[in-house]
Amino acid sequence: MAIVTTSKKACSVNPLKMSQPIGGSFAFMGLRGAMPLLHGPQGCASFGLTLFVRHFNEAVPMQTTAMSEVATVLGGHENLEQAILNIYNRIEPEIIGINSTGVTETNGDDVEAFIRLIRQKHRQLEKLPLVYVSTPDFKDALQDGWGKTVARMIEVLVTPFDPARPRDASRVNVLPGCHLTPGDLDELRTIFEDFGLKPSFLPDLAGSLDGHIPDEFTPTTIGGIGVDEIATMGQVAWTIAIGAQMRRAAETMQVRTGAPFRLFERLCGLIPNDEFMAFLSQITGRSVPSKYRRQRGQLADAMLDAHFHIGGRKLAIGAEPDLLFDLSSSLHEMGAQVTAAVTTTNSPVLQRVRTEDVLIGDLEDLEELARTRDCDLLISHSHGRQAASRLNVPFFRVGFPMFDRLGAAHLTMVGYRGTRDLIFDIANLIITDREINHRPTPDSWRFTNSGLQVVSPRLH
Repeated sequence: MAIVTTSKKACSVNPLKMSQPIGGSFAFMGLRGAMPLLHGPQGCASFGLTLFVRHFNEAVPMQTTAMSEVATVLGGHENLEQAILNIYNRIEPEIIGINSTGVTETNGDDVEAFIRLIRQKHRQLEKLPLVYVSTPDFKDALQDGWGKTVARMIEVLVTPFDPARPRDASRVNVLPGCHLTPGDLDELRTIFEDFGLKPSFLPDLAGSLDGHIPDEFTPTTIGGIGVDEIATMGQVAWTIAIGAQMRRAAETMQVRTGAPFRLFERLCGLIPNDEFMAFLSQITGRSVPSKYRRQRGQLADAMLDAHFHIGGRKLAIGAEPDLLFDLSSSLHEMGAQVTAAVTTTNSPVLQRVRTEDVLIGDLEDLEELARTRDCDLLISHSHGRQAASRLNVPFFRVGFPMFDRLGAAHLTMVGYRGTRDLIFDIANLIITDREINHRPTPDSWRFTNSGLQVVSPRLH
């Protein structure tokens, strides 16, 4: 069991975590025709928008209430009202998702009361869904904001179960964590459909941020799950949540609709996918399709081939808790040693990370731990690239943001096929690093009693 500690530094020197409001807005982007709205200063929205655009290389919708110094002191009712009216009149969204920021939370704005007053004053907004979520950025992190927002969507948008109507056994709700990419969701959708199920993903980033070019420009999100489909999620037979961060949302769905849920903390690795396939076979009464039996064999073979390169590696990983747990567990099963683990916020899964201790800190902490513990592979999002360069170790990019490589939205790590590709990517990175940086030279040769021996800067 890992010991979880928190950094005692007075400030974050090289930030690892992304804020709650960004996580909340991220979740709203998985809804069709949505406009995420940050209730706070312009800088909050500008910073988040920059991260999203650089990560996805797409036009990303996001608006702000543009709180000034005066509005912050006097209250943000007028700014929120004007922002909602402008979005409604100019963009005509299907839904507006509102997340608070540290400024408005510190001031104590009662946004729910503001929304009620705005609806009373402007009757044309009566049927427009306005979902508000409290996500102060002075605490918690990206996955907390995502989880809270999805839970609030369920409370506001999902119609309670109607006992007069039978449950649809062919439908299943899927609540994915923020650590899953659009590519992951596409892979999961294929798996569900191969078992004869019709999945409803909430949120569905694969429909809105998968990089497709729409036929016509729209200022809102260009895909994702619709408000009308969300309303019917109470009639399904099962809810499947992926990642510990989604437990709150799954429990909210169960309370509101009565549908049972199954939480999968991991879907990267051989055993987690065996359990996933067995569960789908159980609820559908179908045997596992032969294509997945073959993919399982391919994964087992990939693990056999790659363990010569990954086994014994000392890893330093910096990521959100669910991504950290998923990756570290999978690589531990390949024989790697997680000797440095840094994350962004507390979570029940951290104590089960296969390492001695997990630090809630920043990338400076990760770099220092990697240096003192002689790690030879660094894994984090793109902001960790300078640390890897200073440490002179290979760097594998995962998580959000990933802005110095293309295809971040299509990186797939779930299922047998996704796990196989992840293993190959990491093993090939190690092989390439060895070829480029650690070729024998005359300076690395030495004579011993047993003859000529090559000395490498690091053990491989």
